[in-house]
Amino acid sequence: QVQLVESGGGLVQAGGSLRLHCAASEGTLHTYAVGWFRQAPGKERDLVASISWSGGTTNYADSVKGRFTISRDNAKHTVYLQMNSLKPEDTAVYYCAAANTVTGLSTSGYAYWGQGTQVTVSS
Repeated sequence: QVQLVESGGGLVQAGGSLRLHCAASEGTLHTYAVGWFRQAPGKERDLVASISWSGGTTNYADSVKGRFTISRDNAKHTVYLQMNSLKPEDTAVYYCAAANTVTGLSTSGYAYWGQGTQVTVSS
């Protein structure tokens, strides 16, 4: 079991960058695959990126491909989401979640969730 805490959200102008952190406050993260999800007001929660436990496999939604990068430092039990060239439509609450294994951008299997961090991109 693992408890996750996200940080790094905030307010940024369009074209700017933010780096989100997902850390394990309890338990260890290095054996889990991790996904970053986001949910905008009135919309469903979508998976934007995932990374395997080793970091060797990453997957991205088309909407963020080329702008976002997911990575991890297993020694620090932390997964990152580097977000560049941000757009107003990236505004959402961003969540990280852990799974024993994931396949591509499948949303099934994510058993552990953080509380979310707000990202707001102004135009």
